[in-house]
Amino acid sequence: MLTVDNRHAMVEARRSFFDGRPVPQNVIPLPILDSWRRCNALGLNNSVAPHLEPLTAAELRPRSEQHETLRRLCRPEIEALHAEADSTDCIVILTDATGLVLDTVGDVDFADRAARVALRPGVPWTEAATGTNAIGAALIEKRPIKVHGIQHFFEPHGFLSCSAAPIFDPRGEIAGALDMSGPAATDQRHALGLVRMAVDQIEHRFFDQGFARCETIRFHTDPGLVGTSQEGVLVFEDRRLVAGNRRGLALLGLDWSALKDRLFEDLFSDGRLHGDGFLKRLQAQDGDQFFARLQAPARPAVSRAGRGARMAARPVAPVFDPGTRKALARATRLIDADVPVLLHGETGTGKEIFARAMHHGSARADRPFVAVNSVALPDVLIREAAGGVLFLDEIGDMPLSLQSRLLRILQDREAKPSRGGRAVSTDFALVCTTHRDLRAMVATGSFRADLYFRIAQFTEELAPLRSLPGLAAVIRNVWLDLANQRHVTLSPETEHALLGYDWPGNFRQLVGTLRSLLALAEDGNPILPSMLPAEFGIDTRASQVVIPTPASLENEDRLRDVQLDLMRRVLAECDGNISRAAKRLGINRSTIYRHLIGTRH
Repeated sequence: MLTVDNRHAMVEARRSFFDGRPVPQNVIPLPILDSWRRCNALGLNNSVAPHLEPLTAAELRPRSEQHETLRRLCRPEIEALHAEADSTDCIVILTDATGLVLDTVGDVDFADRAARVALRPGVPWTEAATGTNAIGAALIEKRPIKVHGIQHFFEPHGFLSCSAAPIFDPRGEIAGALDMSGPAATDQRHALGLVRMAVDQIEHRFFDQGFARCETIRFHTDPGLVGTSQEGVLVFEDRRLVAGNRRGLALLGLDWSALKDRLFEDLFSDGRLHGDGFLKRLQAQDGDQFFARLQAPARPAVSRAGRGARMAARPVAPVFDPGTRKALARATRLIDADVPVLLHGETGTGKEIFARAMHHGSARADRPFVAVNSVALPDVLIREAAGGVLFLDEIGDMPLSLQSRLLRILQDREAKPSRGGRAVSTDFALVCTTHRDLRAMVATGSFRADLYFRIAQFTEELAPLRSLPGLAAVIRNVWLDLANQRHVTLSPETEHALLGYDWPGNFRQLVGTLRSLLALAEDGNPILPSMLPAEFGIDTRASQVVIPTPASLENEDRLRDVQLDLMRRVLAECDGNISRAAKRLGINRSTIYRHLIGTRH
């Protein structure tokens, strides 16, 4: 949000520009000013909104079909941003590389307002057509751009606040743009960070297909980021660099011009390129050290008899549900305000991934994220965190002696080496995690009260997997990520069983279970509940019970009676335990509650 003074200065600077007078420096961001100049050169009239006719449905259909791959790759991120958009009166927009709007989702009321200025499918949001706007500027500047309120060229667009980022394909070509637009009167300061994170995920997903015959390196200086959307990716064909992502090129000080111009030996001093699926150290020609996973070209398809061959497990990051995304935006604001955040949650809920996402969306994104196991507190790591984020994992396990030392560091804002020497000033945002009840530990004296109130100025509770309202979508998204183009589906009964399980190991257990099912799967055949691990307690006899279909009954009421009778019988056999009954029936617990328990009230 602009302050009154900043807005007044911007209004005056805008008036000066359009009156042909010099514009005060450092008032209008340079990308906005450059865009205004381009629009002026095109002869656009800033006081009157352009008249734009969207493509007809018949005209838009082939354009949408042409970009179906892009739309499919973007769908999970658009759905996730959709939840955030609903909470902030925004809409999410996907365009093609020319700026033509392909899809919009989000707040209905705001979408109606946006449609009045032609912000809807079938309209090109280029600078030539709609003046200065985030989509058009991002496509020209080839970088994320925010255009707020009166920064738009056309005055009727002043009610908008738009944040957009271009989407690059693995060969450096712009595939489209993702935008989040809302009312300028609402606080949209984190919209651009959310869009950037979504685009990172989309660009990372591009590498899931199309490179089976190539050698792929996934690497980073931080081993914890290999396998996430923050990793660098480079693709080699006959040892020549043919594709990559922006992060991978940046880690080596390169840009898109390096594609097809560099050999593997030009970039790395380690001449071996063996894809065994495990992390190894890789040294660049300039001496920089990386952790890397080398992925060799896929072998020819094997017969069904050879299906037992080992498959390398690819790391899967948690799919944040709408509630977690809101929590992420809130926590990111806090560390930007230098407020320590404590992440509390059960084992396996993705606390470190959440913390890394906070770092990525914060003002410290270009500085280090240093993860430290709380049973140790090395001086060198504390120094390396300067300017960035210090992440203390499982701080409830920290010995009392180290608790005292950490407290001094936080109080003095400097670290004194344990072996003597000059104190080093510290400037980092602090994020801690724990699965323990720190308040109870304070009460028993096993955790210092003064340290607790230092690190827990705000506590974010990460919900266990079983309580997520969007669990079905999370399971489906993780399954699609793991299946990776294989023609394998989860039967409805299996999905129900997965939804009805308690998931004591949370996201980590979910990924392991789905990987097991994928290894057992036969292409073309659905996965049945009987293939689930023993801890699901699936009674194969119950899972084989056939509920009569409408064709075999006199009417739908009879079918419902039979279904309810079966539910009651199995629930009674399970002594009223809804979870066990749901597992035996292969359905969701909420189904039993809705049809049986809920009818009692």
